[in-house]
Amino acid sequence: MARASTFAYFILNGTLLGMWVVQIPAIEDQVGITHAALGGFLVLLGVGAFAGMQLGGRLSDRLGTRTVVPLAGVLCSATLVLPGLAREPWALGAALLVFGFGNGTLDVSMNAHAVQVEEAYQRPVMSAFHATFSVGGVLAALAGAAAIDLGWGTATTLSTAACIGVIVALASTRGLLPAMSTAPEVDADGEPEAQKRAVPARIWLMAVLALLIMLCEGAANDWSVLHLKTVLGAPESTAAFAYGTFAATMTIGRLLADRVSARFGPIAVLRYGSSLAAVGITLVALSPWIWAALAGWALFGLGLSGCIPQLFSAAGHADPAAAGTNVSRVAGLGYVGMLAGPAVIGWMTHLMPLNQAFLLPALFCATAAAAAGILRSPSDRPHTVELTS
Repeated sequence: MARASTFAYFILNGTLLGMWVVQIPAIEDQVGITHAALGGFLVLLGVGAFAGMQLGGRLSDRLGTRTVVPLAGVLCSATLVLPGLAREPWALGAALLVFGFGNGTLDVSMNAHAVQVEEAYQRPVMSAFHATFSVGGVLAALAGAAAIDLGWGTATTLSTAACIGVIVALASTRGLLPAMSTAPEVDADGEPEAQKRAVPARIWLMAVLALLIMLCEGAANDWSVLHLKTVLGAPESTAAFAYGTFAATMTIGRLLADRVSARFGPIAVLRYGSSLAAVGITLVALSPWIWAALAGWALFGLGLSGCIPQLFSAAGHADPAAAGTNVSRVAGLGYVGMLAGPAVIGWMTHLMPLNQAFLLPALFCATAAAAAGILRSPSDRPHTVELTS
């Protein structure tokens, strides 16, 4: 029951975010902004999400994820309607800031609850939850297309999705796990002591790795199709398969990563997954053939698929009393990487061809592979060294 409810919130988050993405062209026309101006508004979406992650993590530790996740689901659902109502640029900016806040709060609280579910099941399940987030994006694409065929306007479409989202968020509450039986220690002001302790360097290192890996994901999201079209001269219909293969193998990999992690451990998933991703994006950067580039994007998605779930899981398990706060740090810095990825690659194209710029993500993936040992908890590390002759 707990898994089903958690799956519901991951699907909900993916669907709500996808509904906004599907409506972007219509909202651009409705507000009267250019593609270039849209980039600035997306920054506001990211700023709101980052703020929501930080607050959501602290509230999850203080109030419990069973309380925060449904409230965050209602908030994210309700605020989805705001971009559809905007008629002026300032109104769209404010709407995206608030919607981003709701999305970030839901994102980090549901991941903190997923850590709690893993603890209860005593086996990896985080990657499967992230796979269902992708399923939500597919549902949004189908629902958005159906709404367009029916002639629905943007406000009607997003309002309908918002209402359904609120219902799902409230209906899925019952299966959520209760707060941990061991409540976190608090000081005289009621603040959790776990939040006042110095953040272990291990958490910040995991956050940096999340930034590097999600920067790679962001680069693939925005530049994969353009790479095939502009560098290799592929037709638009063929170029679209670049992102399609990346997204498909990303989803498949996340469905399989939990089994791999259970058998070989999270360190192996991160180390060999990021190594495979490095090979894939290097193939993309160096190959002159369309078919080989598509194979490279597929390997890139498959390799990256299980990496972020391992980092989120490790951050949450590092200190159960501060699981939400630690996940928010890793997720927050990772989200910065997701936003920065397209911009970094775009800046590099002023200095070199697009395909050569992809060698930077290859370097980041290699760095993640080399640093995968950070997932090993202190209790797993040997305290003595045996000498053998």
